[in-house]
Amino acid sequence: MLFEVWAPRARYVALVADGRTYAMVADPARPGWWRGEARAGHGTRYGFALDGGPVRPDPRSRRQPDGPDGPSAVVDLARFAWRHPWPGRGLPGAVLYELHTGTYTPEGTFDAAAARLPHLADLGVTHVELMPVCPFPGRHGWGYDGVAPWAVHEPYGGPDGLRRFVDAAHGLGLGVVLDVVHNHLGPSGNHLPAYGPYFTDTHHTPWGAAVNLDAPGSPEVRAYLIGSALAWLRDHRLDGLRLDAVHALADTGPRHFLAELSAAVDELAGRLGRPLFLIAESDLNDPATTAPRDAGGHGLHAQWNDDFHHALHTALTGESQGYYADFAADPAHALAKTLRGGFFHDGTHSAFRDRPHGRPLDPGATPAHRLLGYAQTHDQVGNRALGDRLSARLSPGLLACAAALVLCAPFTPMLFMGEEWGARTPWQYFTDHPDPALAEAVRTGRRREFEAHGWPAEEIPDPQDPATRDRSCLDWTEPARPPHARLLDWYRRLIALRRAEPALTDPRWRYEALSVTADGVVSFRRGPLHIVVNLADRPAAARLSGPVTEAVATWRPVGLPDGEDGVLRLPPETAAVLR
Repeated sequence: MLFEVWAPRARYVALVADGRTYAMVADPARPGWWRGEARAGHGTRYGFALDGGPVRPDPRSRRQPDGPDGPSAVVDLARFAWRHPWPGRGLPGAVLYELHTGTYTPEGTFDAAAARLPHLADLGVTHVELMPVCPFPGRHGWGYDGVAPWAVHEPYGGPDGLRRFVDAAHGLGLGVVLDVVHNHLGPSGNHLPAYGPYFTDTHHTPWGAAVNLDAPGSPEVRAYLIGSALAWLRDHRLDGLRLDAVHALADTGPRHFLAELSAAVDELAGRLGRPLFLIAESDLNDPATTAPRDAGGHGLHAQWNDDFHHALHTALTGESQGYYADFAADPAHALAKTLRGGFFHDGTHSAFRDRPHGRPLDPGATPAHRLLGYAQTHDQVGNRALGDRLSARLSPGLLACAAALVLCAPFTPMLFMGEEWGARTPWQYFTDHPDPALAEAVRTGRRREFEAHGWPAEEIPDPQDPATRDRSCLDWTEPARPPHARLLDWYRRLIALRRAEPALTDPRWRYEALSVTADGVVSFRRGPLHIVVNLADRPAAARLSGPVTEAVATWRPVGLPDGEDGVLRLPPETAAVLR
């Protein structure tokens, strides 16, 4: 079997496979690459020793059965028997569901999560978005400190476990999206610097030295990351990737890494004959992220829209701390602006950043599905001091209002696991670092961060305490109990309505009579449907444009208005969809 590795700084490289050592030779056709052959097959443990040093895992390892610091294992991809043919499922018209494998069930495995997929098929979502699954030290964590970008976390079930999950999802008609992290690697178990210039001090990120996308040696690093992305889509039959924090991908080269990646993914989609897509998490509010490559953009297919989340969150909760301050100054204006055209910060001054931020998005040139809209995400829940969800402080009525605005707006909607029934379990920040010094640094850093905002240190959950992860697991007895069952039914009805009514998935930013009042009444019309929401704790009235013949879905009973331009009277904290 042929083994290859890029190690441009090494003078000699040895392959160690199942305890035997084999000399490797430099590849004359590819500078920095080394080649060697050994008797090996599926399951063979192996690694590389550089200049007589310790045996290290393969940077392109497909499996790390003993964790990030252990030997790699050969994976024969052809051994897996796919059960379900899959034509693919694209992003337009989608409803995404963000899921963390380690807390979706108490077992925290792909197989246990797959057993719950019928719930999602019944809910009506179209795609499951898995949080990162690359190997990281320990058993439990969020996954954003992964260190082997081609492999799958063994405690979740390894590469075969992921494939079983994807196959089960496809069998139910569900696409699968994977969250991948290209902007940094975790602080423990990262062996890439020993192999070559994977990182550079030319740029710096919140996690230290930047991934090398434009310094000497960067072509191989770019190929490494793009190859990883294509492998997820091709070899694990994924339908899309969510790219973490792309604003931290510093690249001053002639062609941005994201444009090169999107071109490679589009080419792969053509070869496979099924749709593939990339979704960016970006803090830039830059239309170039999703603009076509031939128009000077990066050509990504969508991006998260935190501005809509922040506007909706402040309208629902009244919170004004941190980055919510800009939106809380005039919540009605912020919500109306993001509903009408996506970005709130489009060159406006951001008090949180103390500078202008963002660029205008042209709704006429940008299909609405290219922005994801949501009321909750892993970030917006888990990065709170106590990991408290909206359900911890909002009534079921306000949760229903949030659902109506997310699922009836033009964006591609995304839900965070458990949101659909108003889960009362928190989703907290948890880690399982085996290194005691790193574990203590994370623990004290977390407490120091929130102490600065007035939280007593003893109230901040210890990320290393196993109970913190256990508290964050969904309680699957909740969906059948009140008040959760009623909210779950509401989500099902709205998602079914979105699927049945073409106006709700129209990619154009088309509204009639969009209005958000200072007293909390949000109303707009999309095609034949009026969406009206009362966020206030008292009855409210809304004047609708055009006659109303039917109440399609209402959280509380709502009488139809009289006359062609009648007034609709709404109970407190309720939402209605009218025809």
